Amino acid sequence: MFPEYRELISQLKTTDAHFTRLFDKHNALDHQIKRMESHEEPGTPVEIEQLKKEKLHLKDELYTILRKASQA
Repeated sequence: MFPEYRELISQLKTTDAHFTRLFDKHNALDHQIKRMESHEEPGTPVEIEQLKKEKLHLKDELYTILRKASQA
């Protein structure tokens, strides 16, 4: 996710607790969605879709933080 911001992501993960929480939640949702889609974990198509929307919202928030931090 966001390879152009790899260094900034590493920096923010050590200095910004809010960014770290969002980043970790995004990754956890990604893993949960993959487990549900591969039927390792129960989940209806509606539940999976909701999780995907939540993950996308988190990604948008992360991108906003990255853009602001890169302009500072």
